[in-house]
Amino acid sequence: MIGTSQTTHTMQLQSLGANKTQVDLADGTSVFFSYKTPVAALVPGKGWIRTSTKYSSTTSKHINQWITGTATEVDQWDIDQLVAF
Repeated sequence: MIGTSQTTHTMQLQSLGANKTQVDLADGTSVFFSYKTPVAALVPGKGWIRTSTKYSSTTSKHINQWITGTATEVDQWDIDQLVAF
C-alpha cells in the first residue's frame, strides 16, 4: 500500500549456555529460561523480576547469574504471561 508503513515485530532467541536461554521480545522485554521454563525477566518500566516458585538449585543458580540488579519476586504465572502468545 502506498503511504503506509509496516512495522515488523521480531523476537530474538539467544543461547546463553547449557540449558540457559534469553528471549528478547519486540517490546524490549527480555525473558530468561532455565531449561524450558521462563523464570525471570527484565521488563521495561518494571525492572528485574524473578519467579517465586522454587525450582532446582541449578535453576536458582542460573537466575542469579543472569540477573544483574535487584529483582522483585512474582508469581510464576506473571512470567508465563510474558511469553504466552
